[in-house]
Amino acid sequence: MAKMYGDLTILSGRSNRPLAEAICNQLGIEIAEADIFDFPNENIFVQLKCSVRGQDVFIVQSLSVPVNRNIIELLILLDALKRASAGRITALIPFYAYGRSDKKDQPRAPITARLIADIIVAAGADRYMTVDLHAGQIQGFFGIPGDEFTAFPILTDFLAQKKIPDAVVVSADLGFAKKARNFARRLDTPLAFVEKRRIGNDPKAQALTVIGDVQDKNAIIVDDEVDTAGTLTEAVRLIKRSGARQVYTVCTHATLSNPAVERLRDAPIEEFICTDTVPIPAEKKLPNMTILSVAPLLAETIARTHEGRSVGEYLHDTQ
Repeated sequence: MAKMYGDLTILSGRSNRPLAEAICNQLGIEIAEADIFDFPNENIFVQLKCSVRGQDVFIVQSLSVPVNRNIIELLILLDALKRASAGRITALIPFYAYGRSDKKDQPRAPITARLIADIIVAAGADRYMTVDLHAGQIQGFFGIPGDEFTAFPILTDFLAQKKIPDAVVVSADLGFAKKARNFARRLDTPLAFVEKRRIGNDPKAQALTVIGDVQDKNAIIVDDEVDTAGTLTEAVRLIKRSGARQVYTVCTHATLSNPAVERLRDAPIEEFICTDTVPIPAEKKLPNMTILSVAPLLAETIARTHEGRSVGEYLHDTQ
């Protein structure tokens, strides 16, 4: 594979350059530079500052806020690389937006997760990489090869090192039950669930009951994404009312839309643990927040993909 394509090149959009730089540091290479800026009419300009002809290029771009700008920026970068004759182009998307729109669950509704996959392929991506999709079936929306990685080993290793006594893993909702069960098995703890239900015509589901024993235990609530943190903080308070001593929260993607920071600040959370798939600005960082990097995971898988070595063997060893 390394002979089929030229040098390994890492390019970054503007959404998560710190992660792209951390990946390059792990790989011991310099990040490829490009001019990217907005015109006054909000059109995006991209110009690559180096030749990528025949090279194996990975674009790092999280589809985080501003979501639609970052999607268009990714598409323009893909087009620029295709027209610059890159040998192979991989869209590395640590956070995949519109992941919750993965099925038609209402009349006359779109499946936007499929639409995003289609336009990424149409723009020129030969491969994709992503981390912890909201739903596994989104992998099937892409008509190109790709890999979905999980931050599960990073998060569970960190929790195992903390050696939290009398711990119980709690799934933030029943839809996350399978992944929560894997957390509990890895940490060798009991498992509990928060039951959410819509009451009357209220479109928002409310945390109603805890299924399982959290009395006098230290609860670890796990979820894939924390957005406005309404459901999470509601679950935290419910678990505290159910007798838990301390509550830790764990997620892969901390998108933290308003008013998430205020809600998290006011909630009785011992520690909020997440990864850097989405950049968290300084004004949103809290004293009890721990951010773990997925850069080592992504760097190793990029190196293996570039060299034509098995990614599956590495992932199996880390899980």
